[in-house]
Amino acid sequence: MNTMTTTSTFQDRKIALEKEHKALIEKQNESQKSTGNGIYTRYSNPVVTAAHIPLDWRYDFNEECNPFLQERIGINAAFNAGAIKWNEKYILAVRVEGIDRKSFFAIAESPNGIDSFKFWDKPCVIPQTEEPDTNVYDMRLINHEDGYVYGIFCTERKDPAAPIGDTSTAIANAGIVRTKDLVNWERLPDLISNTGQQRNVVLHPEFVNGKYALYTRPQDGFIDVGNGGGIGLGYVEDMTNPVVNGEKIIFGKQYHTIYELKNGLGPAPIKTEKGWLHMAHGVRNTAAGLRYTLYMFMTDLNDITKVTHVPAGHFMAPEDIERVGDVSNVLFSNGWIDDEDGKVFIYYASSDTRMHVAVSSIEQLVDYVINSPEDTFTSAGSVHSIIKLIEKNKTI
Repeated sequence: MNTMTTTSTFQDRKIALEKEHKALIEKQNESQKSTGNGIYTRYSNPVVTAAHIPLDWRYDFNEECNPFLQERIGINAAFNAGAIKWNEKYILAVRVEGIDRKSFFAIAESPNGIDSFKFWDKPCVIPQTEEPDTNVYDMRLINHEDGYVYGIFCTERKDPAAPIGDTSTAIANAGIVRTKDLVNWERLPDLISNTGQQRNVVLHPEFVNGKYALYTRPQDGFIDVGNGGGIGLGYVEDMTNPVVNGEKIIFGKQYHTIYELKNGLGPAPIKTEKGWLHMAHGVRNTAAGLRYTLYMFMTDLNDITKVTHVPAGHFMAPEDIERVGDVSNVLFSNGWIDDEDGKVFIYYASSDTRMHVAVSSIEQLVDYVINSPEDTFTSAGSVHSIIKLIEKNKTI
């Protein structure tokens, strides 16, 4: 081996990698130039991608061990991030997926919420239960009034009842951790529910009649929804013994809508003067496969089981490059931040690959949810809604 050649290769690659990574982290994000829909403003660049992962997580920088400076640990995607404002920083708990297909959580922070996201030094260390997780993903971060920040995530394990040779059947449940510093995570028991598998569970940020309220999305199986009816709501007395009781569907699936196949909550709801703002994902089947979009609704301030407003159709759907990725034609969100000035930073993943941001405000979102027409569930009804708007505009 020519030592001089390999040393030159190592040093040149190291300089190039560091320069490229620094430029990516420091690249400013700009709002899209189109007039948009008046509800939110998308930003041009993804805020977090696999390329944002720190170099020392991926490369062995010991030249003797890695003379060609090859990537030793590959990262496939960075997506489906929970979000929280913490110490005046915009924090994402990112689902990072390695090329080994295993996902883990890592904290990235930004000074302004739209760019310059930089990962903390190390990934999150999530303690294991007696039955270790095979895979974990899609953490919601909830700053609860009990003083803890909770992380509710999906924990996946192989189904022990699967036939020999079946390596695809899995069991999903809600894993629960809590923290007071986003560094040290206390693992609590997994959620105990009698309504099937739980892949999307969200904790309400306030107590309800002295209990913890959890939004669920029950399914009969890991993939098959079966009798799973949509967004459920149940109550837990003690998060150290998380048995959910009184679980019922508060917003179900509906034929020929964007949420006809699956219907689940995204991040924890935001409290406003008019009601609780919810963002959710709706899934329908198409000839090209499943299509995930985001939609919004509102529940009553004093009775969170009561849905008061639901605009028709999706709030946000994949556009352009957002349509392309590991699982195409998908938007998914499990994190948003309502800032002190009324801005709302909506963090969403596209096609199970990368993270984006759109910015709105409480005022805009409340206006959208309350004043947009609801779904009539028929083509004739949709036409009637359009004609009603046309006639209204003629009177101006």
